[in-house]
Amino acid sequence: MTARPRPSLPGALLRALRPKQWIKNVLVLAAPVAAGVIDDHDVRLETLAAFAAFCLAASGTYVLNDARDIEADRLHPTKRHRPIAAGAVPIPLAYVLGLALVAGSLLVGFEAAPNLGWTILAYLVLTTAYTLSLKHIPVLDVIAVASGFVLRAVAGAAATGVPISEWFFIVTSFGALFMVSGKRSGEASDLGIDAADVRATLGHYSSSYLAYLRTVSSGVVLVAYCLWAFSSAEASPGAGLWYQLSTLPFAVGILRYAMLIDQGHGAEPEHLVLSDRMLLATGAAWAIIYGYAVYAG
Repeated sequence: MTARPRPSLPGALLRALRPKQWIKNVLVLAAPVAAGVIDDHDVRLETLAAFAAFCLAASGTYVLNDARDIEADRLHPTKRHRPIAAGAVPIPLAYVLGLALVAGSLLVGFEAAPNLGWTILAYLVLTTAYTLSLKHIPVLDVIAVASGFVLRAVAGAAATGVPISEWFFIVTSFGALFMVSGKRSGEASDLGIDAADVRATLGHYSSSYLAYLRTVSSGVVLVAYCLWAFSSAEASPGAGLWYQLSTLPFAVGILRYAMLIDQGHGAEPEHLVLSDRMLLATGAAWAIIYGYAVYAG
């Protein structure tokens, strides 16, 4: 049996950046799209800058985190195949690459808009605190990861100058908490009795507690979105029906995602969202209806 060939260094470096994770940064579109200004040329450029800055920041922190957690990752059934844990990327090179990406994200952020730069800096401080401390503290680890998603949504508003409504903030915050609690549930399911050895906080989370987090967060998301949609309908009578109709695919998507999490599939949210046909269909239906309400209603 022949040994598996070691991947080339450029290929390993690209994998270390985790480009599949960049889909999370699409959240920067949320604020300008919801505000109905994404059709403006300058807004699109500012949003693209926010997306690029967050891709650089996220990849930089991924690389630095993988370099720091190399021993723990080598005990994980899937993380041990990551380029740094597998030895395909030298640790010194990983640190240099990670720091360069982080510096690049700040440069892009502050050059595009000062508020975007500060948002990127807040994200970097949060992820550093998570890596050094928060990831080992129950509850705070979940809140920290969820906050990273919220900052992505905030970045789109910071880059374009779009004001953030209270409904937008509530939906994104509790939506992020719902996704992260589902991620922890999926990790606990995948790792089984070894969960606490690989991620210490998983030893503190019972299945009932994680179910409680999912129930609370998904409930708040559904109620808040419905209130947001109906208040938008009152403010825009011509598009009122479309705002109201958007609650249907939104609710179906949340319920479908909750079912998949309950089945133990939430460990990799980005993979789950892109691989489930029903989630893709409901997401597309919501985007069409909501988009029509905002831009054509």
